[in-house]
This record gives sequence, C-alpha cells and structure tokens, in this order.
Amino acid sequence: MSKDRTPSPQKSFLSDLRSLFKANVLIANVLPVFTGFWLALYFSNESFMEHVPLFLLTMVGSTFVMAGALIINNWYDVDIDRVMDRTKNRPTVTGHFSLKAVLIMGIAFSILGFLILFFTTLEAAFYAFIGWFTYVILYTMWSKRRFTLNTVIGSISGAVSPLIGWAAITSGMHIIPIVLFLILFIFQMPHTFAIAMRKHDEYKAANVAMLPVVHGFSMTKRQILVYVACLLPLPFYLAPLGTVFLVVATLLNIAWLVISIRGFFVKDDQKWARVMFLYSVNYIATLYLLMVVVTLPIFE
Repeated sequence: MSKDRTPSPQKSFLSDLRSLFKANVLIANVLPVFTGFWLALYFSNESFMEHVPLFLLTMVGSTFVMAGALIINNWYDVDIDRVMDRTKNRPTVTGHFSLKAVLIMGIAFSILGFLILFFTTLEAAFYAFIGWFTYVILYTMWSKRRFTLNTVIGSISGAVSPLIGWAAITSGMHIIPIVLFLILFIFQMPHTFAIAMRKHDEYKAANVAMLPVVHGFSMTKRQILVYVACLLPLPFYLAPLGTVFLVVATLLNIAWLVISIRGFFVKDDQKWARVMFLYSVNYIATLYLLMVVVTLPIFE
C-alpha cells in the first residue's frame, strides 16, 4: 500500500513561512550583522559577555527589519513571481497567504525591528533604515524591472548589515566596517549575475532587467571578472585580523578569479554559472565566519 506523501498542514504552513521570509537570504544577511558586532568588540577591547543584552537587541532587531523588507518584496513582486519557476510556489502566488495579510506582516515586522534597534544606537538603526529603504523602495519598487543597475542598487542593501552590528558598539566610521561593507557589496555582483545567468529564461519571461537578459552572457562574464578582481586588495585592509585570515582570504579570491577567467573558455554557460553561484555562497560564508574564528582568543 502506497503512503500518502501529501505534506501535513503544519509542514505546509512552515514551508510557506520560510518562503515568505526567504529564509536562506535572511540567514545570509544576518550573519554579517553578527560578524560586524563581534569585530567591533574585538577592536574596542570589549567583552562579549558584558554586551549580551545589546547583542540580542541588535540581532533580533536587524532580523525583523530584514524579514520585513523581504516580505514586502514578496508582496510587491507577486505578478512576476507567478511567471518564474523559482518563485511560483511562494504563498503570495499560491494564495495560501492573502496579499493584504502579507503587506501588513511586512510593515509590522519592519516597524518592530526599527523599534528594537532604537534601543541599541541611532547609528545602527540608521544603517538598517538605509538597507530597508534601498531594498524596498529603490530596488524592489523602482529599479528591478527597469534598469540593469538594479543589481548595484540591491547590493547596497545587503552590504550595510555588518555596519549595523558594528555601529551597535561604536561608530561605523572606521576602516574595518567600511571594508566589510565593500566586500559584501562587490561579492553580490558576481553572485547575482550567476543567478541571473542560470535563470535567464525566467527573468526574460518576467521582463526583469537583469544584465544577462539585456546585454547577454559575454558582457555579464566580463563584469563578473572585473568585480571579482576588485575583491583582491580588500583582505589587506583587514591585516589586523592576522596572517591566517589574510592568506586564506587571498587564496579564496585567487581561486574565484581563476573560475571567473575560465568562464570565457567554457562551452556550457549554465554549468559554469552554477559553479560560480555555489562558490560565491561558500566564499562569503567562509570569509565572514573566518573573521570571527581568527579573533576568538580575545574572548578567552
């Protein structure tokens, strides 16, 4: 007798929530907040245990703000999500959640997140607002469907996350958080271009102005190479993190550069784009976790 493989209502609801929050994207954006907070303590010679309440406020507040922005993005993009295979199962498309409820949820999460961040520092809340405004208004509602520069604009919102964590402890006007911002900003360009290459036909059908759709794969590959090359000098500005970090980060950058160059000689663009995507995800996670690992002794 065959078993019923229909997901339970509870599992289906949780799956819808994960899709609505874009769980993977949310986690990827929260990690740099933690790294920024941790490094601010390290360079300020502060104890983590003495700042646990502030840490919780920073992480919870920034998570709510980011979740709110992602939910509003789902609400606004429901028309193009219906066209694209990668998004057609989102609850806004299936109707599992009403659009009105999604909008209210997005606004509520955003407001709650900002209120929590106001109990950290105004500078941290300001960076969070810059990220929210850039993602919701400038990216989602203005540029995403009109200009290939949408990737540049969207990358700003993702790059401010370490500044939120850092500014909860001390001023963000410091070379370390600025470099953290630049790494995230530049990384997102080849990362997003790789996704756009893999989902070229879907973006084209949805009339989203992604670079591969408007200007083709050759132009996209050239821009990927330029952005990856721009990452090469950045680890040297983080030399205070030590030799281990500097060596590993440089090797990661060189490996990515080699993969980028190979793109001009491959026959299967889709396979190469998948490699680029997977490498970019592991690259940024490894780099930001490594920043924490190499500074662990300071808290012993």
